[in-house]
Amino acid sequence: MSGHSKWHNIQKKKGAADAKRSSTFTKLAKGISVAARQGGGDPNFNFALRVAIDAAKGANMPKDNIDKAIKRGTGEGGEAIIEEVIYEGFAPGGLAILIKCLTDNRNRTVADLKYLASKNGGSIGGVGSVMWMFDKKGVVTFLNPSVVTNRDEFDLAVIDAGAEDIKDNDGILQIICAVEDLKKVTEAVEAMDLKPDGAAIEYLAKDPVAVDDSVKEQLDQFLEILDEYDDVDSLYTNQA
Repeated sequence: MSGHSKWHNIQKKKGAADAKRSSTFTKLAKGISVAARQGGGDPNFNFALRVAIDAAKGANMPKDNIDKAIKRGTGEGGEAIIEEVIYEGFAPGGLAILIKCLTDNRNRTVADLKYLASKNGGSIGGVGSVMWMFDKKGVVTFLNPSVVTNRDEFDLAVIDAGAEDIKDNDGILQIICAVEDLKKVTEAVEAMDLKPDGAAIEYLAKDPVAVDDSVKEQLDQFLEILDEYDDVDSLYTNQA
């Protein structure tokens, strides 16, 4: 898939030191809280929450942490509410970027992002500045495509469920679909006894842009710095 994706970062960081685990758990817990807040605390009736819990379990997040995150989302935890906010801006080289954050303090988050972006060759823009360059899609992700042993059967099943495209790039298999078909496509995958690493709404560039080698190193550093900020959940660019 073109552009920056959290899945490439997850794949790259596999096997990293446990020092990274705390930050990962923090982000996963926020995702669980947001899902619980938006759709309730029962994963049997809240698809987004079920997916968020599955992702946390896949990262070996303790059950107590998961339960605490659900309670925070439903207002039982007595802590500040976590909400999802998407900021728009520009990365080095003039690339468009969407920064999806999960935060309990919008003022703190936007101030921090403006500082980090400006210090590293980018900027935060206004609402609508770059969103028009992206399509909002459902994306089902496999970090290890080899788990799909019968590709013909797999492709037919997900296309029948609503898949618009199937991409296999850089060792990551992704099914692209309309947002409203995400649950159906995910269930079609699970009916084949396959467990995706993610099933979420993502933002895909309409017209990916090639990056000049002279700015690639600066761009990679910029994205890594933003990704390490605890309030950032996902980054999307129009990088080809």
